[in-house]
Amino acid sequence: MKIITLVRHAKSSWGDSSLRDHDRPLNRRGERDAPEMGRRIVNHGIRPSLIITSPAVRARTTAKLIAKEINYPLEFLQGEDSLYLASLDDLLDAVVAQDDGFNNLMVVGHNPGLTDFANFLLPGLTNNLPTAGVVSVQLDQDDWHLHERPKAELLAYDYPKLG
Repeated sequence: MKIITLVRHAKSSWGDSSLRDHDRPLNRRGERDAPEMGRRIVNHGIRPSLIITSPAVRARTTAKLIAKEINYPLEFLQGEDSLYLASLDDLLDAVVAQDDGFNNLMVVGHNPGLTDFANFLLPGLTNNLPTAGVVSVQLDQDDWHLHERPKAELLAYDYPKLG
């Protein structure tokens, strides 16, 4: 069995129009929501053995804030350039590339790719994964081969406004 957890970055700031999209930080709400979702991830019993994140500031900061809450070593966070604004195919490629020795993978990234990925795993789950939203799914397989839809069971679907 494999577990994959998708996390959309927390709410970002649009306050500085001189920043490139890649460099936008979290806003105050995002800085509050990301640690809260980390605590909820712990409450859902999700314990990732590997966290990969988009290199965008808002995604990387979200990953770091969640990692702190779940006691995941920050030095083990892996930035994956291909996750920045990734499509479903890009996300699938990033997951397939991970070592099968990791059984519990967390992917921190962006919409619309993450919503597409959630719906690929569980058709019709959501029309929009909200900011700081989390979808965790157990896959009935022993590797990360996902180019064909796996048999999946929802473990958690949570986002800040649900609490």
